[in-house]
Amino acid sequence: MLRPGSLLSMLIALILAFAVTSWGEEPASSALPFQKYLPPEKRLSFDQAVARALAQNPTTLNAALEVRRSSALVEQARATSFPTLFGNGTYTRLDHDRSLPGATPEETRILVAKDQLSANLTLSMPLLAPQRWAQWKRASDNVKVSHASEEDIRRQIAVAAGRAYLAIVLQRRQVDVNERARDNARAHMEFADARLEGGVGNRIDQVRAAQEYRADEAQIQSVYAALTRAREALGVLVGSNEPVDAADEVSLPVAPSIQDALEEARSWRRDVAAFQVRKDSADRSLGLNWTDYMPLLTAAFQPFYQHPATLTTPRTGWQAQLVLSIPFYDGGLRYGLGHERKALADEATVALEGALRQAQSDVRAAFETLRRADDSLKAAREAARLSQEALQLANLAYRAGATTNLEVVDAERRSRDAETIAVIAEDTARQARLDLLAASGRFP
Repeated sequence: MLRPGSLLSMLIALILAFAVTSWGEEPASSALPFQKYLPPEKRLSFDQAVARALAQNPTTLNAALEVRRSSALVEQARATSFPTLFGNGTYTRLDHDRSLPGATPEETRILVAKDQLSANLTLSMPLLAPQRWAQWKRASDNVKVSHASEEDIRRQIAVAAGRAYLAIVLQRRQVDVNERARDNARAHMEFADARLEGGVGNRIDQVRAAQEYRADEAQIQSVYAALTRAREALGVLVGSNEPVDAADEVSLPVAPSIQDALEEARSWRRDVAAFQVRKDSADRSLGLNWTDYMPLLTAAFQPFYQHPATLTTPRTGWQAQLVLSIPFYDGGLRYGLGHERKALADEATVALEGALRQAQSDVRAAFETLRRADDSLKAAREAARLSQEALQLANLAYRAGATTNLEVVDAERRSRDAETIAVIAEDTARQARLDLLAASGRFP
């Protein structure tokens, strides 16, 4: 008679045996269907991707259109300083003639005819218009500001395109790492299958090898998804309606020294240049405040035609005028405009100082990051090399029967992780070099 404890132990053993059998019902050698990811047809080099982004990205196109709009505003402001010519025509119909009765109908004099036709041309020319000239100058400065802003935006888009390109390179390297890890796991799984079929292996080794292989396949699918997102992101940046792939590895220029980078950041960086242009424009606008208090002298010439002629207006003639307007009091408008321009000039000064400090900080941070990234890359590559050696040794020991495949699985994971860290370190070093080039103004 079986005791209750023994019965419970047998049930647990049966459940575990069934679980292990169910786990191994599918032959371990039957791999999950793996579909090779086909890269998109459009492939660009690093320089091509940056150039295409600068030429076709909607943000850069909008910046160029903003420059055109600023140029149109200059035309509008300039028009008030140029001569103007207008023509006017008037036809008037009265209910009857306005006349001065005489003793006889023949002596009746018509003062205002019931049908009147008049026309004139008015030529107006500002002779002294300092306030209008100042508006023209301010509008011209705004064009320079728009140009500087466009260059800053182009810099941002170029850096974004460069980073997106490097992200594709990173993901492709990740694909290589994970494919190698999957191939190693598959070779390990096939060897475990052969050992089991030959009667020298065991089921736990087979299951463990199959689990590692399938985990690697799941990992590689995630990497392919990340690669797809990176290609789509680059396609959007370069203004393409399809994903864009990286054509080759990236060879960035040699990074400058920290002294050269700090000096170049003050004069080469386009965002700093844009802040400098804004400050200069605001200072010039503030310096033109005196024009708001100057008079306006305008000359006008007007030839005319009147039919029929009246007692005060001949049939044809002309008149000329000089009109002088002196602004004595405008309700405080000029003072308010002056205070606003002073505040804008102070804001531009503060913004420029902040931009210079940020540029210097970017250079120092990028230089230190690059130095650390290069050291990290050396260590990561050495770790990846050692992990590969450890994997080979673990495989040799397992095939010789000196150890279980736990060491092999652990070595495979460590090798994959070490190579992944090395790939990330490569990307970090490339990104740091790109950041330093952008911080110093050498890119784009």
